[in-house]
Amino acid sequence: MVEMVSRPYAKAFEAFAVGNPDILCLSADLTSSCEVDGFRDRHPEQFVSLGMAEQNMMSFAGGLGLAGYRPFIHTFGVFMYRRPYDQLMASIAYPRRKVRLMGFLPGVTTPGGMTHQSIEDISVMRSIPNMTILETGDATEVESICQAADSIDGPVWCRVLRGSVPRLFDTPIKVGEMRGLSEGDDVLVVTSGICTEEAMRARAAFTKAGLSIRHLHLHTIKPFDPQALLDHIASVKHGVITLENHVTEGGIGSLVAETMADAGVGKKLVRLGLKDTYAHGGSRPYLMRFYGLDALALVRGIENLMGQDFGITESDLDAARVEDVHSLVKAEAL
Repeated sequence: MVEMVSRPYAKAFEAFAVGNPDILCLSADLTSSCEVDGFRDRHPEQFVSLGMAEQNMMSFAGGLGLAGYRPFIHTFGVFMYRRPYDQLMASIAYPRRKVRLMGFLPGVTTPGGMTHQSIEDISVMRSIPNMTILETGDATEVESICQAADSIDGPVWCRVLRGSVPRLFDTPIKVGEMRGLSEGDDVLVVTSGICTEEAMRARAAFTKAGLSIRHLHLHTIKPFDPQALLDHIASVKHGVITLENHVTEGGIGSLVAETMADAGVGKKLVRLGLKDTYAHGGSRPYLMRFYGLDALALVRGIENLMGQDFGITESDLDAARVEDVHSLVKAEAL
């Protein structure tokens, strides 16, 4: 039974920030939705509300970094890079400020539709010099994201899960490494974020079907060690499949494709994710099924890669979790 942890970020950020006066908590009018309302109430001397003015918040955070502070910015991911892109580049990325950008609601983890879903943020952030990218996939990674981000001498983009989050891993994020979740020699599966749990749901069904899966989970997307990935690719017979809560252009599918192309690796690659589309509103399980981001989509992707039908159906997969991630009180919890 997977342990579910309630609001792991709220507890982790407060434990990390208290006693570190250089750490300031910045919020863009989504304080409770980003689980830092308790921190605001208990530690007002380390909290700054910038309101619904993200461009100003980026420049302000850059100034704080110049003054020796380590600001942690909290808002929904879409509002952190689409709206204030120029300020993000000029005030934070270019001067390598120690600003930690905690972006909530990655991909289809919100029913809010296009306006709330950050689906191309990894592709944008990968192209920005000096930027580190981390993505959480479970409660343990959420609990360790602050420590990991604050270890970087420069800006860090973080995709953060909130609400009720499963505990899948026993060890914290180690920046620059990847998690090997299963050893196998038929197909390499590379996942990140919420898609990792979906791949784990299919593991027993693959084993029963006689398919040997090697599974990697990426929490550090930039910087990235291509040789480690190439070693895993060399260990499988049939090819690689990626599954991500993001558009397939510029995310981990592109990262794997670029790594293979640069090294001249000719094995087959299938990239699963949002295919040149915005996602509409709906529950996370519905959206993951509709857009092909879930365990069954991975099964079909592997069948396509291998040109073989394994006869795996939904009933063969491990059960999906019942989620409780949205506030019953505030509309902002979208």
